[in-house]
Formats: sequence, structure tokens, C-alpha cells
Amino acid sequence: MRFGRRSFLSDPYLSDFLAEKYKGKEFPHIRMMPAPIAPESITRLDWVFCTHRHSDHMDPGTLPVLARNIRGCRFFVPAAEIGHAVGKAGVPPERTTRLDDGQTIELDAEITVSAIASAHEELRLNDRGQHEFLGYVFRLGDVTVYHSGDCVPYDGLEQRLAELHVDVAMLPVNGRDEYRAGRNVAGNFHFEEALALCSNAGIGCMIVHHFGMFAFNTVDPSVLRRKAGGSDADVQLCIPQVDQALLIDKS
Repeated sequence: MRFGRRSFLSDPYLSDFLAEKYKGKEFPHIRMMPAPIAPESITRLDWVFCTHRHSDHMDPGTLPVLARNIRGCRFFVPAAEIGHAVGKAGVPPERTTRLDDGQTIELDAEITVSAIASAHEELRLNDRGQHEFLGYVFRLGDVTVYHSGDCVPYDGLEQRLAELHVDVAMLPVNGRDEYRAGRNVAGNFHFEEALALCSNAGIGCMIVHHFGMFAFNTVDPSVLRRKAGGSDADVQLCIPQVDQALLIDKS
């Protein structure tokens, strides 16, 4: 995302770390398409936000490269996962900020970020009462964008988003089922659940994601387009494509 002179990433997975880790396993994690950009080619970046420790969101193959190449870049991670972020994912501790549910930080004169708990099938807290899965609400001037990370609906989420006056929600819609759950693959919103969340929370635009990466954990974009076309909800729907730029303008 870019706003003014600032640019930032959320959950960048730009390596083949998981393909190497799970080679020869039941779920080999081979990309369905190439990474859209190599981390080495990114030379200007202010911030990176990671929602949880899973390697397609806190990538040991991407984060150290960004830290090494962009000296001014800062990293934001769940406080519950600071040990993993520094010890396993390779973020520099002196440039890393810990966040937890309910915390808001001012990043620039017109930019704030608020952490909000996510349920990656469940809300999970560590022994210090810190949430292991987070989403982030970015207030960018007069536009508010919610990136949930991996999440399913939970009691109170709609009300919190309504109170934050979210304009755009970026939500994962690859769903969940017993087959994946039985193999420790936690799921996300079904499309219908994500749409209902936006409608009930007064969110005018939904950008769907978390598909097209791994064959075992995706949803057919043609199905998403069909569902979007058949929806009568008062929510603008966007099914993004690689290399597509989206301009958010409330006017």
C-alpha cells in the first residue's frame, strides 16, 4: 500500500521458503504462480506488518532481505510472536515494534495503525494474555483500511469494525473444511461470511484475497466472480489480479 510519500507491506510472502520446507509432503506448497516481485528488487519501503507467525505471513525468506536492503524499514509484529519474529523470521529486534489487540500507534501525521484480534479459526492467546493472531486497521488520511490477516468470524468483530468506521476490508476467502482442519491447515472466511461482515459493519468495499497461491488451500476465482456477480449486498467487491493497481478514493 502507498499513501502520500509512505509505502508499506502486510504479510509479504515473496520466497519459496514453504516449497522447500514441505517438499515431498502431502501439501508441497508449490506456488501456483510466480511471486509478483523479488524481495531483492524492493529498495524503498517504510514499514512491514506481519499478522502472525505462519511462514506465508512472516516469511524467513523475505523479511531478512528487506531488513538488510532497506535500512530505514521498520517491522511490526504481534507481541505474542516477538521471539519467533526475531529468532526464526529474521527481523532486526532494534527495528521491530510489538503490537497487541486494542493498541494504536501513530506512524505519521496522517497515518495510524490499530491492532485488532483475529481468529485463525479461533482466538488464541499466549500465557501472557497476548493475541497470537492479529489484523491491522490502517487510517490513511480520511480512508480506513482493514487487513484481517487470517481470520474467521467471531463475536464482536462486526461491532469493532463498525466503531472504527472501516471503508475498505481486505479479507481472506479461501474458506475452511474438516479435511484441511484435520491436517492442521487452519482456515479463513467463506466468501459469504466475509460479505456479511462487511455489510453488517457498514464497510463499503471488500477486496478478497488468500487464493491462487497453493493448490490445496485456494478457491477458484471464477467461483468468486460468480458469487460476486450474484450478490445484492451494498458492498463494492474487488477480486484483485497480479500487477493490478487499486486506487482508493472516497470522493
